Amino acid sequence: MPPRVLIVEDIEDNLALIKNLLEMAEFQVVEARDGREALSQAHAHRPDLILLDMSLPVMDGWTVARILRRMPEFASTLIVAVTAHAMPGDREKTLEAGCDEFLTKPIDVPNFIPTITKILERKNG
Repeated sequence: MPPRVLIVEDIEDNLALIKNLLEMAEFQVVEARDGREALSQAHAHRPDLILLDMSLPVMDGWTVARILRRMPEFASTLIVAVTAHAMPGDREKTLEAGCDEFLTKPIDVPNFIPTITKILERKNG
């Protein structure tokens, strides 16, 4: 069964790009456009991987990651920050919130799927 990925992104163009790349690589895709919806979709679909924007309406990505990490059912779920926050200290802040990896925007389109695949393989390897 292909991995299920929850994309949490409020910018429609970014969401569409990431969704298209994942679907072309035959991943199952679930979407959320704000932090509260991210929590709801995570509970409903139990994704293998969550691609989490950090600047979200309603509830930011750091809060979403912290909440998920406090729940036993999401303790081992991969959470990858996909964010434009790339200043010194942003990576550390994001990892401290509970994200496993940190990818910056704009995404590297040719290497996006290989990067996601490696992240999933490291977890399952």
